[in-house]
Amino acid sequence: MKKILVTGGCGYIGSHTIVDLLEHGYEVISADNNSRSTEKVLDAVEKITGKKVKNYTVNLCIYDDTYAIFQENPDISGIIHFAAYKSVGESVEQPLMYFENNLNSLINILKCADEFGVDYFVFSSSCTVYGNPDQIPVLETTPQKPATSPYGATKQMGEQIVEEAIKASVTKAILLRYFNPVGAHPSNLIGEMPLGKPANLFPAITQTAIGKLPMMQVWGNDYPTKDGSCIRDYIHVSDIAHAHTLALGYMMNSASAEKCSIFNLGSGNGYTVLEVIAAFEKISGMSLNYQLGPRRAGDVIAIYANSDKARMELGWVPKLGLEEMIRTAWNWERAIQ
Repeated sequence: MKKILVTGGCGYIGSHTIVDLLEHGYEVISADNNSRSTEKVLDAVEKITGKKVKNYTVNLCIYDDTYAIFQENPDISGIIHFAAYKSVGESVEQPLMYFENNLNSLINILKCADEFGVDYFVFSSSCTVYGNPDQIPVLETTPQKPATSPYGATKQMGEQIVEEAIKASVTKAILLRYFNPVGAHPSNLIGEMPLGKPANLFPAITQTAIGKLPMMQVWGNDYPTKDGSCIRDYIHVSDIAHAHTLALGYMMNSASAEKCSIFNLGSGNGYTVLEVIAAFEKISGMSLNYQLGPRRAGDVIAIYANSDKARMELGWVPKLGLEEMIRTAWNWERAIQ
């Protein structure tokens, strides 16, 4: 039973990934300073899996504190690195905070991985590395355009840092480029819980529907799309989580695994913001209070994935469609009232 360190393990994708890892026989520890999450999430993980996960409340930007985790756990076989700030809009407003947090924490984790001979490293990347692509769907080989936000820039730089660090290390790495993770665990025990006003579409929809927000804003109605709103590729968080388990298995068991591999994780379907709102209204039977507003700085116009490589090499097949994404997100919102 290999021990996996999940950084940002109390977060949205991190907690779902911990559940998937535990269900597939891994031992897991978490590192999360809970600046944007709560350790109570791990109580919910224990209810789902029957297994308790220890969290190290550590700021990974502090090297000595990060190093101490590895000193206490010299048998860590793999790292899944989620710990990063992730709001596009906030990164535009506070770029230096994003560069400092997202890059320093990554560098410290990679230093420790090298020092302690960690075999496997999975980096939480993003479709924002493509910028505003010339053609969609995007492949892993699609040329990257300039990032439209400091958040996207930290993911571009993060990938470069991992690729260069791995060349001089015993560690193998996989970079997973997520598109738009949404939804919640079917148990209704864990899901997306943004602190403050949500920056992502699904919690904005569900919080408006339940009355936490009086109204939601659709950012931009003049894009060159079918209805003027942005196009995104939404993927259920449980499908995203399982890809990390598959990525570890691939590095452990595949003789053809490269030193550093890149995979897109998306459904391959592009939906506009207004199409998602219409789907929610149909599924919930509610009319959503929203208004059309100006474009938001940092947003790309349209992007969705070609994930054939992940399907062929990792055996990753998304199982939950848009209806399940909406239903689980809405069930989670109602469960936490």
